[in-house]
Amino acid sequence: MSPFWVSAFLDSAPEHHQEGVGFWQAATGYAVSAPRGDGAEFATLVPPDGDDFLRVQRLRQGPDRVHLDLHVTDPRAAADAAVVAGAVELVDRGYVVLASPGGLVFCFVDHPATHRPAATTHADGSASRVRQVAIDVPRAAYDVEWRFWAALTGWEHRVSTISEAFRVFDAPEGQPLGLLLQRLGEDDGPVRAHLDWGTTDRAAETERHLALGARVLAVHSHWTVLSDPVGRTYCLTDGDPR
Repeated sequence: MSPFWVSAFLDSAPEHHQEGVGFWQAATGYAVSAPRGDGAEFATLVPPDGDDFLRVQRLRQGPDRVHLDLHVTDPRAAADAAVVAGAVELVDRGYVVLASPGGLVFCFVDHPATHRPAATTHADGSASRVRQVAIDVPRAAYDVEWRFWAALTGWEHRVSTISEAFRVFDAPEGQPLGLLLQRLGEDDGPVRAHLDWGTTDRAAETERHLALGARVLAVHSHWTVLSDPVGRTYCLTDGDPR
């Protein structure tokens, strides 16, 4: 059941989908594929090298969010095992859509991918890349949720040295995205996710994102919290993008 690749989907409400896609295209420096799907709702952010791991979706309704695609050889078998581990199956469209025990949507897909893209090097010599999906979990659901993701991925995991509220899942070598579970201060509520960038120069990367329309929400010792122009939260971290 362990995924051989992980992709992140940036799902946007229909009224500002194009603005959101434009920002993430500019921020990553990736091209945007031709749209696909029955309603042309899906597209891929295509890196200049390696296989893609960031995709976009125009939702029919609902707020902006991030969901995960877990790439496996047999989505149906993986979904059945995930349900045993505590997931709720939502729909089988050949790819299987599920929700974690706390409600985070994810999919099992079988799209092939093997080559992690390199970090993007900027004109000032700094480098950056989206490197992690952070799963934000209210306190009441935290123990159930991290055990679920441990069973689902089979990845090694540990409490972070930065904060006891963080549990780091170490992606196998060559994976584009790691996972981090963050225990929130709130007692209850839905589980959700955001993207974490790694950068070799957080101050310079912050200025680059501000110029593209992002806003800084908070600055911490090891990361900076921003929102994109449509209000989707993400972080720039000191994690190695390479």
